Amino acid sequence: MSTHFDEYEFFHRRHRLIDAMEARGLDGLLLFQQESMFWLTGYDTFGFCFFQCLYLGADGTMALLTRSADLRQAQHTSILKDIRIWKDGKDANPSRDLLAMVRDLGGTGKRLGVEFDSYGLTHFSGKRLEAAFDGQATLIDASDIVTRLRAIKSEAEIVYVRESARLSDLADKAGIEAIHAGADEGEILAAQHNAIFANGGDYPANEFIIGSGRDALLCRYKSGRRKLDAQDQITLEFAGTYRHYHAALMRTVVVGEPRPLHVTYHAAAKEALLACEAALKPGATAGDVFSAHTGVMDAHGLSQHRLNACGYSLGAKFTPSWMDWPMFYENNDWVIEPGMVMFAHMILMDSATETAMCLGRTYLVGEKGAEALNGHDLGLMLR
Repeated sequence: MSTHFDEYEFFHRRHRLIDAMEARGLDGLLLFQQESMFWLTGYDTFGFCFFQCLYLGADGTMALLTRSADLRQAQHTSILKDIRIWKDGKDANPSRDLLAMVRDLGGTGKRLGVEFDSYGLTHFSGKRLEAAFDGQATLIDASDIVTRLRAIKSEAEIVYVRESARLSDLADKAGIEAIHAGADEGEILAAQHNAIFANGGDYPANEFIIGSGRDALLCRYKSGRRKLDAQDQITLEFAGTYRHYHAALMRTVVVGEPRPLHVTYHAAAKEALLACEAALKPGATAGDVFSAHTGVMDAHGLSQHRLNACGYSLGAKFTPSWMDWPMFYENNDWVIEPGMVMFAHMILMDSATETAMCLGRTYLVGEKGAEALNGHDLGLMLR
């Protein structure tokens, strides 16, 4: 067994979750989110692309149902002792195997919370799950139960978050140094990844975003590469990742002489980021942070160029995305608490002039406010 946390950490998490289950009147949980399995037991795999489920009873009983390919993965990376295998085959229906496991553990005839909102439970599998458990247990949507607990990081987790932030700064430095007229986007991307992997980091939960020219206005990765012109712009959004914990960073770098709009938009983005930073404090809501963002952007007349969200929680995440909950959007009433790790991104995309300007970094919420963990230089980057 090789886990990233000690037994006490997992013991404490399990009892926090059992308390949350009791508060919702649940007798057990069927967990399908890989993040939940990792948080609760250390189980580390991308095998959730197939059906697998971790059961937790109100008495603390845990058992994993997975495929044979993940048996040793669970044995080597988690605290789990009870690992059961459903067999691949033409007529396989792992939901029936799950029902048999839950029945064996005394969980039938009870109220079971289910992580229905999960990449690990497709609509096809979810329908078979409901059919298998029909009349055998009451299934209650509990998709957010572990997510809410995971949003508050322990001291042990914060150690990994800080290391992720260090790696993100190394990737930031390497990426900026690789940017120049004539540089290939692939070389810039390789420099960032090399900085992370060479210093002990891990794969991120989604691709790094890199786009230059008109593609600097994109918020997603796309395949294909180009070389930078003498006058250009390039947007980078990436994350340092350590033990699956992420610290994201975002910026638009100008190659050559900046356009007047680059300067204007950067000033607005920086002002908005600092406004969000000031709003990111215990007792405020995620919606309050978004309001700080819109207040600045709209005052600058940039409402048509900004997005309808300006950040989200970060933590131990698996593919296909490092984005977590809560998110900063209008009227989100999720209350900010100490121990949250939040990424705030100010994104301006002017399609008419094809001008991009983005600025973002990761924060740790403390008792009195937010601490910036990376991206300490908020100046307009010129190369």
